[in-house]
Amino acid sequence: MQPCVIGIDVGTGGTRVLIADSSGRLLASATEEHAPFASPQIGWAEQHPDDWWRAAQLAIRRALQQSAVRAEQVACVGFSGQMHGAVLLDAADQVVRPALIWCDVRTQSQCDELNRSVGSARIIQLTCNPALTNFTLTKLLWVREKEPENWARVRSVLLPKDYVRFRLTGEKAIDVADASGTLMLDVARRQWSSELLQAAKIDRALLPSLFESPEVCGQITAKAAEATGLKLGTPVVAGAGDQAAGATGMGIVSPGAVSATIGTSGVVFAATDRPALDPHGRLHTFCHAIPGRWHVMGVTQAAGLSLRWFRDQFGTRDTGKTQDPYELLTAEATRVPAGSDGLLWAPYLMGERTPHLDPDARAALVGITASLTRAHVVRAILEGVAFSLKDTFTIFEEMRVPVKRIRLGGGGARSELWRQIQADIYGHEVEIVEAEEGAAYGAALLAGVGAGIWPSVDVACATSVRVAKTIHPIAKNVDSLRSSYHAYRRVYPALKSIFSEQTNVRSTS
Repeated sequence: MQPCVIGIDVGTGGTRVLIADSSGRLLASATEEHAPFASPQIGWAEQHPDDWWRAAQLAIRRALQQSAVRAEQVACVGFSGQMHGAVLLDAADQVVRPALIWCDVRTQSQCDELNRSVGSARIIQLTCNPALTNFTLTKLLWVREKEPENWARVRSVLLPKDYVRFRLTGEKAIDVADASGTLMLDVARRQWSSELLQAAKIDRALLPSLFESPEVCGQITAKAAEATGLKLGTPVVAGAGDQAAGATGMGIVSPGAVSATIGTSGVVFAATDRPALDPHGRLHTFCHAIPGRWHVMGVTQAAGLSLRWFRDQFGTRDTGKTQDPYELLTAEATRVPAGSDGLLWAPYLMGERTPHLDPDARAALVGITASLTRAHVVRAILEGVAFSLKDTFTIFEEMRVPVKRIRLGGGGARSELWRQIQADIYGHEVEIVEAEEGAAYGAALLAGVGAGIWPSVDVACATSVRVAKTIHPIAKNVDSLRSSYHAYRRVYPALKSIFSEQTNVRSTS
């Protein structure tokens, strides 16, 4: 009976479950959508953790049914998920309030207070990262300040994927990769930062136990076995946040290997053998899913979200055709030359992290003329997202982070046009892996290491991850888009004062 592994990715839009065999071959997958996140005010984003658990149960059962894999064959379960969220549980392990998720940026005043009380430079020294509105700690401080009655009930804090794993195993645990995005981890030492916790007045007892990503941290309980169809006692590894797990699933495990992933957000991710630090805090420096390694990454808040927003507001879902609406939009955009005839898209729909660290940034479409078409707008969006990711490569050059190969992931890797646009804007050939299954695949590989199927993450990736296609940049496009990128870089500074004024007006009204 061949052993199999399961990878579970608790994303923003849904929970994805896949099953792979001991050679890394995909056997089945299933996805269950989540309810859309709530945004009661501009910049707020909340989801209910119990909806993630509902989706996980359904997706696990469906994947098992599709594969015909028996529960006894599942050697281990691995986890991945959206990072930075704050799941608050009371003494009875009930959810206190909807979770503030990764794209929630309401906590600027809490960031400002941390910078005043601890010092922005000291925070970076302690955690390798600046105080940002996205990070979990600032969300805890917001709840403590704004909702004291809820905070008084809080007895434990989990991140999104760790809540689902808690429902499966009864164990409150977290991996060092996901914990790196809380602003509470000493990333260089891979342990909770007692100095920062003390300064923020957060009790260490609220936080889960720390593990390396391939470590087993629990087993499927009887109640969870009944709910999911998994076998009682099946081991579960700690897993990793979606970025580290997704990079693992693409073989981005050693220095020089870089991924550019476009999902809801966009991430450029480079593996390192040391905690490389950007003193300006424009990049995140996190623990990798591989013990003894780290990574640096830049984040665009609204990458794939930019195209989805345009589709929902100005495209059409019911085309009367069987073709995917995204394919129809990108097919239109192929008729427009590189550079979109001067049209520029700044993708700041949810504020921005890299390189601006500005939750008040707002999206902008710049350079509209009467001769432009919807196809121009779509191409400008595709290029603008890639320009925003190019910003991270620019910082990599400053930090001397090596870039030997670039692999593409997420929805941006499935579009032929977006692949070519990225190759042209990065000025570097890009690779597509054979089975680009995202973070759930990386979670499955980590489960395989935890089960002893592979002796290490390096071996798991060398065995399972294969390049299917290489896309080379087109020289004339590289030259044209280099000029467009220089223009793009001037959009944010030109509009920053407008963003700030609008924010000030709203805050005083």
